[in-house]
Amino acid sequence: MGSLGPGWQALLLRDAKAVLEVTPDPGLLAGLDVGIVGFHDEAHESDIEVRAFFPGNAGLTEDPVTGSLNAALAQWLIPSGRIGPRYVAAQGTALGRRGRVHVEAEDEDIWIGGRCTTVIDGSVTL
Repeated sequence: MGSLGPGWQALLLRDAKAVLEVTPDPGLLAGLDVGIVGFHDEAHESDIEVRAFFPGNAGLTEDPVTGSLNAALAQWLIPSGRIGPRYVAAQGTALGRRGRVHVEAEDEDIWIGGRCTTVIDGSVTL
């Protein structure tokens, strides 16, 4: 399998509430690409809550939606039996965003999808 981009380190927390309560320590996470995940209860519209932290230009940054992390989590959570082959991940909640990542495993492939909002549009002329 090819690279998914960053070399994510992931932690499974006790539940989605614990994920949302995390206040990351920039010193502890310096130089790392770290994802955290926890399960929502059955009443929630999403199955899991995801957060992604990585080194940015101004220090530790949190990404509102991260395809590469969600793909990496699926490669861990689905084969381990922690979640089924089709689920929805909430991400961006702690940032006041409502990201929803749709994940589906089909044979050996994992598909990551969802909707997006264009915030910058343009072109480069060489």
